[in-house]
Amino acid sequence: MPLRRWFKSANFAISGILHASKTQRHIRYHLYAVILVLILSFLLGIKRGEFLVLVVLAIIVITTEMINTAIEEIANVLFKEYDEKAKTIKDVAAGAVFITALGAAVTGYIILFRPLKGLFLDGLLVAHNSEENIAVIALIIVLVLVVVTKAYFGRGLPLEGGMPSGHAALSFSVWVAVTLISGNFVVSLLVLILAVSIAQSRVYVGVHRAWEVILGAMLGVVVTFLLFKLFL
Repeated sequence: MPLRRWFKSANFAISGILHASKTQRHIRYHLYAVILVLILSFLLGIKRGEFLVLVVLAIIVITTEMINTAIEEIANVLFKEYDEKAKTIKDVAAGAVFITALGAAVTGYIILFRPLKGLFLDGLLVAHNSEENIAVIALIIVLVLVVVTKAYFGRGLPLEGGMPSGHAALSFSVWVAVTLISGNFVVSLLVLILAVSIAQSRVYVGVHRAWEVILGAMLGVVVTFLLFKLFL
């Protein structure tokens, strides 16, 4: 698939995520929960296998919620007036979300209960994590925050326009991560030049305004820097 077509398809797909995030408060809550779980897992030093389980469960819950939203939209199109069949369709779809969310909550409780108990009994001891893991988690959290923010303002496409600039946010997140991991001035400078070039290009081609790019860059820098200082 040509890059242009892939880019267009990705825009359509992520536009669906933004629409669901904007119109469905439960999806926004799930996205907030993802950020909370990621930070809490790093904070408590959850084992890698358990952390992977939590991430997979979060993906399943959000995906199920989005499928439920799509089913509701289809039912609204097919049934212009109140219909028992439409109600049944929506109730079954909502039931699927409820079962998935309940299962995720129970599993999360089983995994997190002991570490959280230790937190209350022994106090907060921030677990240290590898630099690479922190960099990846920082990128995920920055991306989620970009999606949530764009959904809130409801302007532009996910990969083109809107506030803040996702390209700038991710580029400067990578710059901070590379700088803190490498400790090499030359490498940091080269990545910074690349990040600035990416950000500047978004303004040059008219996709973003300057302030949208600046806010995106600040988001990437602040989130990544704080995560490294907290968990490294």
